[in-house]
Amino acid sequence: MSLQKLPSPAKAVLFDLDGTLVDANPDLAAAVRAMLAELGEPTRSDAEVGRFVGKGIGVLVERALNEGRRTHDAAECAAALAVFRRHYAILNGAQSVVYPGVVETLRTLNKRGLPCALVTNKAAEFTLPLLKMLGLAEYFQCVVSGDTLPQSKPAPEPLWHACAQFGVAPEEALMIGDSANDALAARRAGVPVLLLTGGYSEGVAVDTLDCDGLISNLAELIPLLPGHHTTQS
Repeated sequence: MSLQKLPSPAKAVLFDLDGTLVDANPDLAAAVRAMLAELGEPTRSDAEVGRFVGKGIGVLVERALNEGRRTHDAAECAAALAVFRRHYAILNGAQSVVYPGVVETLRTLNKRGLPCALVTNKAAEFTLPLLKMLGLAEYFQCVVSGDTLPQSKPAPEPLWHACAQFGVAPEEALMIGDSANDALAARRAGVPVLLLTGGYSEGVAVDTLDCDGLISNLAELIPLLPGHHTTQS
């Protein structure tokens, strides 16, 4: 799905975090394995954990415990979540890496005065430290974490909240994500959405998702935004 221009000029850009800006799966997988080992449960591979990422750590833990295995009740999942949080608080950021093109793109957007928001389902207790550790915090004028509001993606409210902080209408913003979670939230919110290939799409082929275009590197975003001028020979 090639894209020559956006549906409308963007006045603000909203970004997902895990799988879009950062490969956090090594840390998430390590925390999941530490949790499972402590609970005496069978382990999970990085690839398995990657399929579980996207809807917050509560869903991640439930999937890690239950998918293809015996079903754990709500009390067991809640206890496991507490164990996961303890391990992830230590491991968060240890092996996470920023994807190529991310810093350069965010820096360019900031220089152009285009507001940037982070809209993630990762809990604030992990989101904010990770942004600081990876040197990304300075580029965002708004951060909406998974527990900032009662709702999280794929509900539209987190995107609406970010738009309201910037005083832009949803159709004047642009969402950048990597999964059905991001695409559905954007569609519900009335925000145009581009998806990155190669992120965490919960096992769903990203090119089958309803979006306005696909990009393989965040740097491909720049030519699509206001303020970019190309020269022709």
